[in-house]
Amino acid sequence: MMHPSAQKVAQAAQEMGLTIEIVEFAETTRTALDAANAIGCQVAQIVKSLLFLADGQPVLALVSGANRLNEAKLAALCGTTPQNVKRADAETAKMITGFAIGGIPPFGHTSTLPVYVDTDLMGFNVVWAAAGTPHSVFAIAPHDLIRATKGTIADLKTE
Repeated sequence: MMHPSAQKVAQAAQEMGLTIEIVEFAETTRTALDAANAIGCQVAQIVKSLLFLADGQPVLALVSGANRLNEAKLAALCGTTPQNVKRADAETAKMITGFAIGGIPPFGHTSTLPVYVDTDLMGFNVVWAAAGTPHSVFAIAPHDLIRATKGTIADLKTE
């Protein structure tokens, strides 16, 4: 029986016409390294879903697991200054997305969010994203990820 949060992700994908297979692991996939080890892929193929508040408004950054997000670049994309961009805390992230940190998927949230997608994810045929829990993931082609999230491809990494 699939976890209810993972079922929400599967349903959201189906409603968008995406076919995904959610894989659940006994071990955690909470971090990019944990997920890559469980899946057997490169850390760079892991999609980190990071929720920020830019001028108090939620924004989702989908970042390659090998990269660290550059908050100044995200701020510029959001039309604000770096000091006005803050990482959402666990309670805020759960309230805005409907999912706990460590399992936030790229879509299926309770709120519609602006989404920025790390350019580096586009270099793969398949990337892996959280599926609603810290133990579940799914594979997706980067172009399907862009379509599903209505995301904007952007340079998000710290050099």
